[in-house]
Amino acid sequence: MPMISADPLVGFAHAAYRLGERARARGLPLRFVEVRDRSGLEAVIGELEVLVISGLWRDGLLDEAPKLRFVQSISAGTDQYGKEALRARGIRLASAAGVNANAVAEHAIALLLALTRLLPEAVRNQEKRFWRGMIGELDRREQELAGKTLLLVGLGRIGGRIASLARAFGMRVVAVRRDPSAGAEGAHEVHGLSELDRLLPGADVLLLACPLTPETENLVDARRLGLLKPGALFVNVARGRCVVEEALADALGSGRLAAAAIDVAREEPPPPDWPLWSVPNLLVTPHTAGETRAYEDRVLDLLVENLDRLRRGETVLVNQVV
Repeated sequence: MPMISADPLVGFAHAAYRLGERARARGLPLRFVEVRDRSGLEAVIGELEVLVISGLWRDGLLDEAPKLRFVQSISAGTDQYGKEALRARGIRLASAAGVNANAVAEHAIALLLALTRLLPEAVRNQEKRFWRGMIGELDRREQELAGKTLLLVGLGRIGGRIASLARAFGMRVVAVRRDPSAGAEGAHEVHGLSELDRLLPGADVLLLACPLTPETENLVDARRLGLLKPGALFVNVARGRCVVEEALADALGSGRLAAAAIDVAREEPPPPDWPLWSVPNLLVTPHTAGETRAYEDRVLDLLVENLDRLRRGETVLVNQVV
């Protein structure tokens, strides 16, 4: 039996993404409503058979959604969804894993290049109309990526793409993943998470591209930052809760870390008094690593394929979670 009707009502729920606009522009045969906030979602959730959503999701919506049969996550991460609650109601869930792999990988390398080429300093100098002179002190000059060791935590689709790009810059890539037997995905070496402490002292750059799991929550704390060599760099395009932010602030303030760049925070958006706003040598981007002009189309491609599978009564979805 098909899990959904032939012409289900689809809800696009996102504060910014223009999924409905792109669906119309492509002429996709979808019957849909589009909402931008929680109140709008609550007004329509009772009629939806399919929901395309990420940040607006709350498990409490399930009590108001008797017709819901399928949730297509807009995000690759699915830690916000109560899997058992969905399963108990017979609601399928698929992630958007892979749709932003190239975008996040490019962003990670861009952040790393910004740190090594001192681009934030250049922007500040431009704003002050200041032409910086040549620098005599070696440890204050720009750096090169070639020859440096990148310790990469997470080697899924995003991590694998980061490994390939880093190798193109001449970096040595040492990767850590939950199951090393799954393959190196372009890294020079691959190890289990239990090896992280041993590998940290040899890293010039520590880069997180891992999912948020019980094993990776608070993974980077004061102790592990202390295992990095003085002057190392840190980049996080994973999840804010993978890092103890107070420890990161201390490592940057003391000079133990030369610089860091993060695309995520424990609380998003961070409050005005967030301590990391004023930490020296920290570059912050607002969780935009995966956000490009191609994002909506890639999510819609996943949605259309999964809807076709559900109509045919197939049991396996693309990026199936539940």
